[in-house]
Amino acid sequence: MLHKTKGIILHQVKYTDSGVIVQFYTRDYGRQAVLIKGMRSRKSGRHNALFQPMFILDLVIYYKESREVQMLKDFTVAHSPAQIYADVRKCCIAMFLSEILASVLREESPNHELFDYIENSIRYLDECDQGYSNFHIAFLIGLTGYLGIEPGKRDDPSKKYFDLRNGNFLHLPPTHPEYCEPHIAEILASFFSVSFDGMTRIPMTGQLRNEVLETIIKYYGIHLPGLRRVNSIALLREIFG
Repeated sequence: MLHKTKGIILHQVKYTDSGVIVQFYTRDYGRQAVLIKGMRSRKSGRHNALFQPMFILDLVIYYKESREVQMLKDFTVAHSPAQIYADVRKCCIAMFLSEILASVLREESPNHELFDYIENSIRYLDECDQGYSNFHIAFLIGLTGYLGIEPGKRDDPSKKYFDLRNGNFLHLPPTHPEYCEPHIAEILASFFSVSFDGMTRIPMTGQLRNEVLETIIKYYGIHLPGLRRVNSIALLREIFG
């Protein structure tokens, strides 16, 4: 049966000489793999450039719940992140976030709030002219709330340590080794209480930014054991370090 939905592209893999399987996070069906036939055929009218990570498409698919790979009938572009792909720094952020999302988004069920958060974040990054060096950190921290792993906000400035295992701030280091020191905990506390617009007011050196990012990735790994190794983080460190 034909169904319409909106989908955010996470990544694609080659399927045949002319076709690909594109992993989407859709608004109405969660994560779905969709077969795109004739992708590299000039006659098909479908252009591979429109099926890159973070493109947002309006899809018409032959959807069947029991099928592992859905079939595409038609699509239109809902949002083309042209400014992201025109800027190497934004592009690196997009590649990194798409890799994270491809790893952590597994549910084949709708989550409209999560979809809207990702869509609005893509549009924000695309339209942002400057001050987005902290965007990937702010995005990952915001994403925790939709994944069910949101840490507790700091309710007392004297709590200088952040417990990665239990997701809370403490006065003293916990007895286990999975915590971060006060200089990182202070930055995390700032991110936990600001919007994307506020992230520009959190000053960080490149080295500190990398430390904070590695801490967040560690937090994800503790609470989402299925998180795969993030290959694009090395490039991100170099670009923003």
